[in-house]
Amino acid sequence: MNDPNGAVFYAAGAVLLLAGCLKLPALWHNPKDDLLRSVCALLFTAAGVFALAAVPSVAAINRISGVPNAAAPVVYTLLTAFSGSNLVLIIRWSSGPAEAAHATGWSRRCNGATLVVIAVIIGLFALGDAPVERLVDLDTYYANTPYLREMILLYLVAHTTASVAMTVLCTRWARVVRGPLRAGLVLIVIGYVLNLAFDALKFTAIGARWGGHDLDRLSWPVAPSVAALAALLIGIGFVLPLLSQQLVNLVGPWRRYYQLQPAWKELRGATPHGIAPAGLLRTPIDVRVCRLESDIYDGILAVHPYLDPDVHALSLAEARKTARTDADAAVIADAAALAHAVVLWARRAGDHAALPDGQSGDGPLLSSAVNAAGLVLLSRALSKSPIVRATREAAVLESSTR
Repeated sequence: MNDPNGAVFYAAGAVLLLAGCLKLPALWHNPKDDLLRSVCALLFTAAGVFALAAVPSVAAINRISGVPNAAAPVVYTLLTAFSGSNLVLIIRWSSGPAEAAHATGWSRRCNGATLVVIAVIIGLFALGDAPVERLVDLDTYYANTPYLREMILLYLVAHTTASVAMTVLCTRWARVVRGPLRAGLVLIVIGYVLNLAFDALKFTAIGARWGGHDLDRLSWPVAPSVAALAALLIGIGFVLPLLSQQLVNLVGPWRRYYQLQPAWKELRGATPHGIAPAGLLRTPIDVRVCRLESDIYDGILAVHPYLDPDVHALSLAEARKTARTDADAAVIADAAALAHAVVLWARRAGDHAALPDGQSGDGPLLSSAVNAAGLVLLSRALSKSPIVRATREAAVLESSTR
């Protein structure tokens, strides 16, 4: 409204529309997810509010309908629907699986109340008299007009109620979560605080009209600028966790692939039939990771008879002196025993030599290699631990002197 071209409002609407579109694939795969439906309804409704509240849109609605100020009930009903979507979202978010039926009941009541408020807004506009078209200052221009006054107050009260509720809920959530979700919630809270500032500016300007004063500048152009900024922050707040998760899903496999390279390189001699990473350029990254892990496990199996319990025990004792936790020390000990075994395998497996004296071929279990996360830690220790490096070098030196 503060922009004759509507650029600010259209930009805010576009951000909210984008946020809604980004959630559509998830909704497509989970059509019965009530929470996801509520989020999408909120985002698309908010996008509609800003798209239709822009000055060119307001003028177009009035012109097409042939009714002066017909855009007012259209925008106000959309804003009320947006407020109702906020409340439904609150109900969904605050209810666990055990309270699903209870949440559904309250959601239906909220939707019913929203429809009643929308019907009242339309009815009040029909009863009121607004012959002079006002594109930007209808709230204050008709602040003392019967029925229109009540219509304006009704939509502002509904909007304020929803903003307060969303601010409280998101603040509570932001205190107990971390990462991108928390950052998104903080942005949403800031956005709804700005929405409350928008409501306060509107109420102040209307109250001034009732008292015979003129503070219309608070209603326009200040309030719409605040609302547009609020919408942008809310839209970004909803999009941020989603984009972060998508980035993690995209980058995560590649990161794991490169984290496993040290282990693969350590053991590739023991897996001559493995597929080299260079040969997988056209293979999906998930498949590449799976094949890399398979090669690593094949290598561990091949050198397992050469795992020396004494090397493992000595490395564990040494690692406990500097490791932060016993789990970290165990990983280093596993990596040291594995590096030692690889050297022995390389020297003895080729000519089928017997195992070293005292070894039964039933070496210690590498506890860190029993799951995907442990395999990454094992790979990291193989490349970075000075204990592993020293054990490998000692094994090489011992092999060269025999």
